[in-house]
Amino acid sequence: MRLSSMADYAVVTMSAAARHCGGVRVSAAQLAEETGLPAPTVQKLVSRLTAAGLLRSARGAHGGLKLARPAAAITLADIIEAVEGPIALTACAPEGKHDCGMEQACMVRPHWALVNTAMRGALAEVSLSRLAEISA
Repeated sequence: MRLSSMADYAVVTMSAAARHCGGVRVSAAQLAEETGLPAPTVQKLVSRLTAAGLLRSARGAHGGLKLARPAAAITLADIIEAVEGPIALTACAPEGKHDCGMEQACMVRPHWALVNTAMRGALAEVSLSRLAEISA
């Protein structure tokens, strides 16, 4: 399994934002400069991360971005889900999805939930503070 570029960039962007924790607000342009990511990409990520409740945005002279909660309370799973949606290895795994022609005869489908739960649990064990090397 490999993360999408956007999920990877979201982790990089959130790590950069976390390094400003406790300081002044940071702009999307500053995050783009610090990370080396294109400004439009960072702006798109900031919108998604703000909508997911991971970043807070304020306008004006003292505006900018900051973490919506402490870095220790934001996990790798939170960041990935903000960009990718629910963590699932296969299309058939999410509950309520019925778009597989093999669904009726599939012996593996019932086990994907266990795998997905384990994977999400592992990602949820990694905090943003750890990723950004901030002492928790």
